[in-house]
Amino acid sequence: MKRKFGAKKPELTELSRVRDRITFLYLEHAKLNRQDSAIIVTDSRGTVFVPAAIVSVLMLGPGVDVSHRAMELIGDAGLGVAWVGEQGVREYAHGRPLNHSSKLLEAQARLVSNPKTRVAVARKMYQKRFPNDDVSGLSMQALRGKEGSRVRQVYRTQSQKTNVPWSRREYNPDNFEAGTPINKALTAAHQALYGLSYSVIVAMGASAGLGFVHTGHDLSFVYDFADLYKAEISIPVAFQVAAEFGDDKDIGARTRLAMRDAFADGKLLVRMVDDLTSLLGVTETSIGAGVINLWDDKLGLQKFGVQYHEFKGDGDS
Repeated sequence: MKRKFGAKKPELTELSRVRDRITFLYLEHAKLNRQDSAIIVTDSRGTVFVPAAIVSVLMLGPGVDVSHRAMELIGDAGLGVAWVGEQGVREYAHGRPLNHSSKLLEAQARLVSNPKTRVAVARKMYQKRFPNDDVSGLSMQALRGKEGSRVRQVYRTQSQKTNVPWSRREYNPDNFEAGTPINKALTAAHQALYGLSYSVIVAMGASAGLGFVHTGHDLSFVYDFADLYKAEISIPVAFQVAAEFGDDKDIGARTRLAMRDAFADGKLLVRMVDDLTSLLGVTETSIGAGVINLWDDKLGLQKFGVQYHEFKGDGDS
């Protein structure tokens, strides 16, 4: 029998829950390998060891080489991986989630497929942004207008607070450096928030593509979810960084570090897990581990792994 090296594959119950993990780690121009249960990250500055089971998502930028053994550990530990462009601006690919249950996904698909329940979930999202107003009777058009006014006011307020000039949001995904310092900081801040939102959504077993407000994109629900936290986290952080490091050529990196601190200080992972399960009407404790069953339109769920025999029924069997 072929000898196996390294630490044994952990059971799902042994891994850190999503809400207890570090938010994200962005890496570029580095080599990733594995030693036991740690990812070895090596670049021109040296080597560090990253415990795979305590990180929520790795954002891998340009110049990253990942060994097969490192990816094996990443998969076993349920560590989300997003391959992104320079400064984290674009996402190109992602890995398998931590949760192997389809309960959240089924609830999400059911809610988004019915116009009434879809609007209801969208209103719940907007209600979180307007805690002092009752939005239960507003149309989607009215909600969009109300949100647009709120975001414009947030930009104006942060501009006045930090003395950072503001005119409008400008974003070119093909040329990060072409933006003004505040727009570069906003891009980096929002991308970090998208990365964390994505990692929570897929780690919990929901779909990044089934959005309630946004639609037609494989990250529609990521944009829905991240919008819950922009006014509170990514926009203020971007303005603060632009005020302090506006002329710094590494403003993107400084923004990501500031976002990571804001995520940790605000315990955002815990909030995101609670918000996600609340929006989809599924409690975290009821999700459980992924158990495969067979679906039957008359008998309900049937056991998987059983050899069934031909059934001679009374009609359409």
